[in-house]
Amino acid sequence: MLFSAVVAGLIGLACASPAPKPASETNLARRQSGPNYPVYTFDQLIDHFPDSDRYTPHTNDTFKQRYVYDSTYYKPGGPIFLYIGGETSVESRLENIESGIIQILMNATNGLGIILENRYYGDSYPLPGSTTDELRFLTTEQTIADNAYFAQHVQLPGINGSINAPDTPWILYGGSLAGAQTAFSVKTYGDILYGGIAASAPIHVVLGYSEWYAPIQKFAPQDCVASINAIIDKMDYLISTNNTAAIQELKSIFGLGSLGDIRDFAMTIAFPLGGPMNYPTNTWQELNWSPLYGSNDFWNFCNNVSDINAPANITAVDNQLAKYTNGEPWTNLGNYANYVKQIVLPYCTSGDYDSTNDGCFSTQNVSYWADTTNSGGRSYLYSTCIEQGAYQVAPPSGPSLVSRVLQVDYTQQWCTWAFPAGEYNTIPSTPDLTQYTKYGDFNFSAPRLAFIDGNQDVWLDLCYHSNDAPARYSSDLHPEHLIAGAGHHWDSYGIKDIPAEPQFIRNAHYWEIRTVQKWLRSRQSSSKRDQVVKGREL
Repeated sequence: MLFSAVVAGLIGLACASPAPKPASETNLARRQSGPNYPVYTFDQLIDHFPDSDRYTPHTNDTFKQRYVYDSTYYKPGGPIFLYIGGETSVESRLENIESGIIQILMNATNGLGIILENRYYGDSYPLPGSTTDELRFLTTEQTIADNAYFAQHVQLPGINGSINAPDTPWILYGGSLAGAQTAFSVKTYGDILYGGIAASAPIHVVLGYSEWYAPIQKFAPQDCVASINAIIDKMDYLISTNNTAAIQELKSIFGLGSLGDIRDFAMTIAFPLGGPMNYPTNTWQELNWSPLYGSNDFWNFCNNVSDINAPANITAVDNQLAKYTNGEPWTNLGNYANYVKQIVLPYCTSGDYDSTNDGCFSTQNVSYWADTTNSGGRSYLYSTCIEQGAYQVAPPSGPSLVSRVLQVDYTQQWCTWAFPAGEYNTIPSTPDLTQYTKYGDFNFSAPRLAFIDGNQDVWLDLCYHSNDAPARYSSDLHPEHLIAGAGHHWDSYGIKDIPAEPQFIRNAHYWEIRTVQKWLRSRQSSSKRDQVVKGREL
């Protein structure tokens, strides 16, 4: 099975209607073509809360938490920029220190940059496996405590003198999940961590998150969107009338006649859009302003779905199910199904689509979920199940790009199967969202914490600039910026040439530089005032 919430975005596809072909060069190869940064380890506490019943039995042990750093621009006394690794390995974040936001800020301030790998990701696992008991230390509060403890105690090889917080200003940056962790870290440990930039940070959480598909509905090519909406409406009509023969015929049109659970079928055909939690191809979320990091997969998908020059054998499929919908054709069904057959189905190399084999499409094998081997996918699912929620679901009303059979219970069953009660730890029946919202939710505020979002981000309505949030007003102490036309933490990427960037990204990067420089100058002014006061006291 493809569990790709963490690894989605690695495969680039080229457009060739009616039979799209995978491109030979992957984004991953391009991303890993930069400098070779040595990876170091830090002895991190497994348990920062020895008095909390949540983590019994407690441990005094440590684990090896991985990090890399870059001192290219560093001058003693300069700030430290800590990039929070989030739900992936430290190697997957190297572009941010080589040419992205950390490089940009280091260059502007004579700073030093560090990427810190999150606990339970990459090779920073506290325990040998990921049973329910072993995962009990994977919580938001333990993760953000890592950031503060690291800033206070790390000794960087080859760097003379102390660079530890709070004597040295540490400024965090994180995008997406790491953006939320950045915000929570700065608010909780503001006496240690000087500031932070939280990009596309989901500070608000809900159980079912249908708004994930809202930017696609609004900003994607509308002929493509309208075709998919109409196909899904007809599909859901067949499901609601329990027309099993028609449903089987529909599944066969997509080459998925053997796939048993209708929800698995609905998720599989939604992969190009972003199936709930899982998708092997790049989606709207993986679009990017820079061709170095972005992918055209989504555009290729929509171009194929709405192709008016498709051959007759493809367009004929549009009428195949009209007998079930009062003679109304399923416009562009042939194009949609052909794309899935050409691009998605080949991931299941065994051809056993109704299985949890690598790349295949069933989610109904309990033993698959019971595998307790350490993996980023399992860690991400655990956090989703206990605290984060935001299960991708169909909207409660109106047009839908995904079938309405995709609801909370579909994802929740994976939690139940994956994390049975342990001896010491039991997951909640549904995520305990208060573990996130307790930090401030939409009323979030902390000194020297900047929020930056993109208005076309699929996660926008969980972020600071959500359509459901109060009106936002920026100040030097509480800066905020919404990038028109941008997606998921697009500001984190750079090309080592800000003037050559598109204007909307260039403006965002200059804003981030000004924001950080103001903070640092304010700190310097405060330090000088303190020195004057102390001198007068003497």
